[in-house]
Order: sequence, then structure tokens, then C-alpha cells
Amino acid sequence: MLLCFPHGGGTASAYRQLADALFPRIELLAVQYPGRQDRLGEAMMPDIGAIAERVVRESTPHAGRPLAVFGHSMGATVAFEAARRFEQRGHALAALFVSGRTAPSVVQPTTLHLASDRALLDDMRRLGGPESNVVQVLVENPDLAEMVLPSVRNDYKAVETYRYKAGQDVSCPIVALRGDSDPSVTDTDIRLWSEFTSGSFETCEFSGGHFYLDEHADEVASLVGSRFDGTGRNMPRTDQE
Repeated sequence: MLLCFPHGGGTASAYRQLADALFPRIELLAVQYPGRQDRLGEAMMPDIGAIAERVVRESTPHAGRPLAVFGHSMGATVAFEAARRFEQRGHALAALFVSGRTAPSVVQPTTLHLASDRALLDDMRRLGGPESNVVQVLVENPDLAEMVLPSVRNDYKAVETYRYKAGQDVSCPIVALRGDSDPSVTDTDIRLWSEFTSGSFETCEFSGGHFYLDEHADEVASLVGSRFDGTGRNMPRTDQE
């Protein structure tokens, strides 16, 4: 099973293409954060550690079935914190996939969660991909923006106030992914994830920007699958090429 965490402002449906690419070989379950879509009536959670704790507490991994965790952008940090908690509870992971996100030790320098709606929309536009289309729709529909932007602001707060707490990290392999023209994370940034596992580490780069995943669902599915059947590279920590 692959447990997936969406990007900031995103929903479980962000993983629809990857789920289709993995089916029926691997079951994909995507987390729906509170306060959006079918969980619109629930209170939002602006704390990454609290989100991870709740997901892990309410999850019951099946004995004998491999489990891997995947997160994109904000979801990568949530996935890391969830992976820590799964391992602390004795659940071995096949891998932790972190996508489009700097390592946990890098402090987010911005305070966009305190800024205007326009500033939030401008940053969503900067990241590009499907978010750019969303921005235009929100600009043209203020009533819709009033409904959607609170969850975006909540998630920006979660990212910008997150602080890594030193302690037991993970022992499973970490696979760090990024788009080669992502404006939010560099190759150097993504390689810092090697410091957060005692297991193997590798990076994988795809053409595209922050939301490269939508264009490369099949390739990412192949990479994920290799971690479940043992055909993936098992690179030592000293080799990060």
C-alpha cells in the first residue's frame, strides 16, 4: 500500500493519476486533510506534526503487506513526520518518497499565511502547474475564493511554522524527487534529505516544474513499484548521484 499526502491547499484527488497508474498492482490511499471537500465541516489543522500524528494513530497497516509513504510539497514534510511515527510504533516501511520539498531542517523564511489573499494567489501562480488554472478561476469567482483560500492559508501556516525536532528519524530508504525547473526546491535542497535516514538514499529528477507529477505519473508509478518488488536501486548513503 502507498499512503499519500497532498500538497498545501491540495486534496486527495491530486493523486488520482498516480493511483490509476499504479492500479491494480499497488493500492494507493490518499489522505484528505480536514476542512476541504468531503471533510469541509471539520476544523482545519495548521500543524504538520499534529496531522501526521492523527493519520498514524487512525491507520492500521496490514501485517505482511508492504507499506510506503509518499508526500508532495507540504505533503512531503507530513509524510516524513508520519514515517517517523510509523517506525516508532514498529511498522517497517518499504520507502519514504519525498517530492518537491526541501528537507525538514530548512526553515521556511516566509510568512505568506499572514499576507493578503492576493499574495497567496500570486505564490500559487508562481508554483505553476494546475495551481495556475486554479488561481484564474479564484480571481474570477470571489465567492469560490472565499471558500477555498482558508484551507490554502491554513496549509501555508502549517509549512511556515513547522520546525523540525531532532530525534529518531527513519531507517527506511528515502527517495527524493523534484521537477528540474521547480522554483521552490533546488537539486541541492533535495539532496539534504539524505541526512534524515540511516538507510539508503537516492534522488530522481523529472522534466517540469513544481507539479511535474501530473506529467510523469507512469514513470513515478514505475519508481514506486520498484520499491515494492525489490528491483529499485539500493544506493549507499555516500553515493548520491
